[in-house]
Parts: sequence; structure tokens; C-alpha cells
Amino acid sequence: MITLYLKQAWALLKQNPLFSSLYILGTGLAIAMTMIMAVVYYVKLAPVYPEVNRANTLYLTSARFQTGGEGHKNSYQWAVSYKALQDWFYPQKNAVAVSAALLNDMTENSYIQPADLSGDFRVGLKQTDPNFFRIYSFYFLEGQAFTESDLESGIHTAVITEDLARRLFGTVENVTGRSFTMNYVSYRVCGVVRSGSYLTPNSYAQVYVPYSVSPDYRKSQYGIDYLGAFNVTFLVKNSEQAEALWNDIQEIVRKENLMHPNDWTVNFWQQPISHTLSVFQSYAAEELDVWATVRYFLLILLILLLVPALNLSGMIASRMENRLSEMGVRKSFGAGRNKLLSQVMWENLLLTLLGGILGLLLAWLALYVCREWVFTVFDRWPDSVPEGVDVRVSGEMLFAPTVFAAALLLCVILNLLSALIPAWNSLRKPIVNSLNEKR
Repeated sequence: MITLYLKQAWALLKQNPLFSSLYILGTGLAIAMTMIMAVVYYVKLAPVYPEVNRANTLYLTSARFQTGGEGHKNSYQWAVSYKALQDWFYPQKNAVAVSAALLNDMTENSYIQPADLSGDFRVGLKQTDPNFFRIYSFYFLEGQAFTESDLESGIHTAVITEDLARRLFGTVENVTGRSFTMNYVSYRVCGVVRSGSYLTPNSYAQVYVPYSVSPDYRKSQYGIDYLGAFNVTFLVKNSEQAEALWNDIQEIVRKENLMHPNDWTVNFWQQPISHTLSVFQSYAAEELDVWATVRYFLLILLILLLVPALNLSGMIASRMENRLSEMGVRKSFGAGRNKLLSQVMWENLLLTLLGGILGLLLAWLALYVCREWVFTVFDRWPDSVPEGVDVRVSGEMLFAPTVFAAALLLCVILNLLSALIPAWNSLRKPIVNSLNEKR
């Protein structure tokens, strides 16, 4: 029966090309806008390469230190120092791995001097430690990550991406052991990884080096031993261990603030926070209103679905008026209201699915062509893409099962919203009234 309905729907589609085209286009635009929003947040939240452990990753990215007694306090907000890593974070037992990344001028402004003298070019750099490669699951094409001994000795060694390897050496094979010059210092390649995407900012870089290559990595700031420029990332087993880790760090804060209240106090706010919270919080001190966030996204979804559904509903109502005589004839031959309603719904579902396919294609096209800005369109303070960085949009970002499931669900919802009420109202009319309608 469903096959028959679909065949009839296809015949009606060809008989009414204007109506069908407008319906499919309206549905496609609505689903395209919704899918763009869904894919943007899927890329931010889902376990995509190399950030496959997002569900079990926690971040501590800022700290506030206050010095002085009551009435003349000075406040300093930045991150934590190397001493804080050694005393507070690296020894943590309630974590599978603890990694730190140094943020300084070298991180923001590093340039490679290519051997062919073609001109210096800027690269994305991360100064980190070996545990970074335990938290983020990079695929090594050759070689391996730098070691703890490399970190301790400050050896100038580096892991580079395949894209950079091709640019520097013309190949990704037999690159390990070769050297390149960055900031006029020679670095030896210890490994080559499959390139990640700029859309995974916690792990993205083109060059990864031990933070000990920076001459001032042990330096603290403003005379406070624990204030510095390190962000800390934690990998935990599950939510129970995450809660235990959070309690341990809050206990560190409590003890430190009791020990020397007149010298300095520290505040990590609610950190370390989960990856999901880090996406929706703009800064650590922000209190995230969960329900306000939910209402915001529900409102957007309602606008994206309800407005097109009302327009499509009007079109369907007009179409049903033109088909009343046909429905009257079928009723007179024994067709029940439910059977006729089922046929109408299947007809509109076919149109909606065609619109859904169009919407998916439009969404993928927009996401790829406009990838340098569309993924930041919902950010409160979007960052511009650095010069020379190609924003990579991988297949797992666009063709994820979640995306297809969301598209199918949207098609069904839009079909129900737009078709059910006008079809039901038309089919409620008596057979005599339907038969008297002009063809």
C-alpha cells in the first residue's frame, strides 16, 4: 500500500511541477539552515579526530590570584605556572593523563625559514608535553611523540603534520630525523601525524614541541610563584573520576587560601570544566545558565521549523481544496478518512524527503564553501582564521550518522507540522460537499 501511495505521489509531483518545486525548495531551505546549525555544534561537541576523548576531557585554562590584605588587594588573572604544574596538577591521582600547554609570544608568533629560501611563513605551534598525545589520539604516519626525557632536557625536537611535511620536504616518507628551522633555531622531526582541523582548536597545530624549548617556561609572573602561562588538560576515565578530580582541585584551592590569606589567594572558579561546558562558556568565571541556553536553542529551532511549516501548511491547504472532488469520489467508493489521510501524509512525506535531500546538499555546500566563517557564526566572540591556514572539513564532520538521523527526524517533523492539520480539516467535510466541488 505504501508503495502505491508513493507511486501516486510521484505522479502528482509531475502533474503539479510549480507546487512541487516550491514545496521542495521551501523544505530544503528550512532543513539546510537547521542542519548547518546542527553540524556546527556537532563539530564542536562530537568525538572527531583527534579529539576523540572529548567526553572524558576537562580543562583548566585560567586562574585569578589576589595579593595583599583587606582594603588594598591586587588582582591578577592569567593561568598557572610551571611550579603549579609540579606541585598541584601533575601529581593528580584522579586522572588518566595530565597535560600542559604553554601560551606565550612564541606560541602566537612562530615562523619557519624554509630551506629553499622561498620566504618565511607562519605556523601554528603548540608547546606541550608527551601526555598531550595520550589525551589527543593523533595518528602517526611515521615516528613517534617526543619523550619525557626530551621534555626534561629541552631538546629541540618536533612532531609535525603531514601537510607541513609535504610543504617542507615534499613528502611524508622518511621525514623522521630530518631538520627544519623555526624562529632561526634548528628542530629535528621525531614524528609526523595526520593533520587535524582548525575546527578542533584544543589540539590543532602544525608543529608540536616540548614546552621546555622556551627559555622562560619556568618563569612565574608578578612575584606569585603559581601564576604563569600554562593551560592544563585532564583525561579521566568517567564522570565519577571527573567529579573526584574536581573535588581534589577545589581542596587544593581551599588549603592554599587558608595557608597564606594575607599573601595571596587563588580562585579557579568551577574549573576544571568538561568539554561541553567549555563550548558554551566564553570564559571561566562565567556562570552558565543551562536553561537559558536550552531555551535559546529551542527558540532558534522553533523559528527555523515553525515559520516554514506555516507557509507550507497554507500551500497544502490550498492544494487540498482543489482535490476535494477527488476525495469525495474516493469516499463514495468506500475509502475511509484515515486511509485518505494516510495517503496525503505519504505524498507530502515524499516531497519533504526530497526537500530534505536538497537541504542536506545545500547545507554541505555552504559548510564547505563558507567554512572559514560559518563555524564561528554562533560564537559570542568569533576568532578570525590565521593567514595561511586552510580550514579542513573532514568527512566524519559532515557525513556523521547523527547528522543523517537529525535530517530524517527534521523531515518527519516538518511533514507532520505542515501537512496534518490542513489535510485533516479538508477530509472532515461531508461526501456531498466534496462531490459538489468543481474539478
